[in-house]
Amino acid sequence: MQSEALNNVITYAPNSRDELIDYAVDNKKILVAVNAEKILHATDQSRAIINRNLGYPDGIGAVWALRKKGHKSTVKIPGCELWLDLIQKHHRDKSFYLVGGKDEVINATVEQLKSEFEGINICNFRNGYLKTEEEEYALIEDVKKHRPDVVFVAMGSPKQELLMERIQKEHNAVYQGLGGSFDVYTGNVKRAPKWWVKNNLEWTYRLINQPSRIKRQIHLLRFFINLHLNRY
Repeated sequence: MQSEALNNVITYAPNSRDELIDYAVDNKKILVAVNAEKILHATDQSRAIINRNLGYPDGIGAVWALRKKGHKSTVKIPGCELWLDLIQKHHRDKSFYLVGGKDEVINATVEQLKSEFEGINICNFRNGYLKTEEEEYALIEDVKKHRPDVVFVAMGSPKQELLMERIQKEHNAVYQGLGGSFDVYTGNVKRAPKWWVKNNLEWTYRLINQPSRIKRQIHLLRFFINLHLNRY
């Protein structure tokens, strides 16, 4: 699978979701979402985290940048959908470990997954509130004990990526950072309706419903100007 450096952020250019999932599973990668904001506002730390792992085009801005580089068949793969695609493809032959959210959210997530994916092997799970080094150590030891094939961590960046890297040093598996995906999956947070998502207008829907995001969205104009001027 090919990749490009976008503002020195190495981003892979998958032609399909299956291609990305197969590559991640075969090579036991840490999947990190890349969007226009992460490209535009890349810091030394965030850039290094993505470049050490498998950055994929989670947002349409990253897709447009990759297509402008010549990867015309690159597809957008939202992280809040990718983890479920991975489960759909491998719930009968892989084991899963989930970390993230409040107790009620992670419990609801596990119950919903068991209901939706018959026979899924969730070897263990816990909330996303690791308050001490001892709790983090206990989590790593528990992951080593259960030896899952896939680990999902929903804590937000860069905390989730740094934690996944620490765990992977002790247990080699596929990892994906999910941010608030458990909340979306269980209905605690409403995602944009399908029409907006299908037409790459999810950011517009969010702006309409959260006008306070305007300051954040204005910065993205710089991204599209830079893209048009071939600065990536």
